[in-house]
Amino acid sequence: MEAPEVVLLFDGQCGFCTRTARWLRRVDRGGRVALVPFQQPGAPERFGLTPEACAQAAWAITPDGERHRGAAAILAALAVAQGWPWLLALYRRIPLVRCLADALYAGVAAHRGRLPGVRPYCEEHPSACGGATEGEETAA
Repeated sequence: MEAPEVVLLFDGQCGFCTRTARWLRRVDRGGRVALVPFQQPGAPERFGLTPEACAQAAWAITPDGERHRGAAAILAALAVAQGWPWLLALYRRIPLVRCLADALYAGVAAHRGRLPGVRPYCEEHPSACGGATEGEETAA
């Protein structure tokens, strides 16, 4: 299996975030995005982040170490998943696009607990998130 083109750290204790990660997995037919709950032991530190920074926003990390936070992280992951490099370029180069995307992300992040979700990843896979449950498989 090839190395992913981007790692997306998401909140595995959030039902909306888990739902979004599952959707991203479905649209990523090439398997170019690795989805990792930031609660996975050592995950934030592996990418030079803190758990506190990851609790505040999603993060996307490229193989060369470039890090994207919040809206940029979601757009970077989607751009890689769909093979649309122009998507992140629009965000970077057009201030209005960046402002709108950041505002939308902030609104969603502030209300994610009220948005429709699924059973959070860390409830389904507690051992993958640092909670040891006998017989539970580790999944990333």
